[in-house]
Amino acid sequence: MTITNDSKTTLYERDFYQWIQETTEKLKMKDFDNMDLENLIEEIESLGKSDKKEIRSRLTILLEHLLKRVYVDMPQEFNGWERTIRNQRTGIELAMIDSPSLKTMWDGAFDIAFRLALREVKKEYAKQGYQIPDTWQFERDIDTMLNIDFWEQ
Repeated sequence: MTITNDSKTTLYERDFYQWIQETTEKLKMKDFDNMDLENLIEEIESLGKSDKKEIRSRLTILLEHLLKRVYVDMPQEFNGWERTIRNQRTGIELAMIDSPSLKTMWDGAFDIAFRLALREVKKEYAKQGYQIPDTWQFERDIDTMLNIDFWEQ
């Protein structure tokens, strides 16, 4: 593999890690005039998008496994589904601790995640005769979703 150091490309494009190091140093020195603000802004925005994407992804996996655990009678799978439920709940809780403002996107994220989870679970288990409701039958607030074992109700 040939690596060229094209003078027309920016440091951001050539060596992202070095760009981070230099940008961090410029921030510490308050050298705002010589910063690559355009790429810095883009990176900061992507961090927020990444956090939101993580919540939606974890919530989708959580809902898939909750749906399976509640509606699919396959006792040999219960332990694995419950382990995944615990792992996803922990991940969501940690993300919410780090960024409490993510709680404001919960309802929208829930709607998207449920639609995706329902599609996957129905695709996998409806053919086997399992009836999965088209709507979430339980409370959907954050605390409930992170703490209640719906299959025990």
